[in-house]
Amino acid sequence: MTTDAPPPPGGKDLGPAQPTTEQFVEVQESAEFAELRRTYRSFAFPLTVAFILWYLLYVLLSNYAGGFMGAKLFGNINVAFVFGLAQFATTFLIAWFYARHAAEKLDPKADAIKSRMEADA
Repeated sequence: MTTDAPPPPGGKDLGPAQPTTEQFVEVQESAEFAELRRTYRSFAFPLTVAFILWYLLYVLLSNYAGGFMGAKLFGNINVAFVFGLAQFATTFLIAWFYARHAAEKLDPKADAIKSRMEADA
């Protein structure tokens, strides 16, 4: 974003100080950062595997269980259509669930690490 405001007097950059490479490495090797990664991975990996299996079930049923997937439930709505809609619903549900998880568990830890790094820089 650009502005018409003049630069600050003295030509100094008044933005937040940037941590050094050594500080980044130190934080990366810290127990606090390891806990943040563990919290993320313990949520994201199982949910990713579950969704991939759910998707593959849909694909395999569509390929090899045509009679089941073509069974009409009501009107022109069949099992395949309901499974397809459930794929979309699952995607949005996972996105909502992750956003909630991140706001409650990941963001506070990440903000604490960021604040500490900015204060030390």
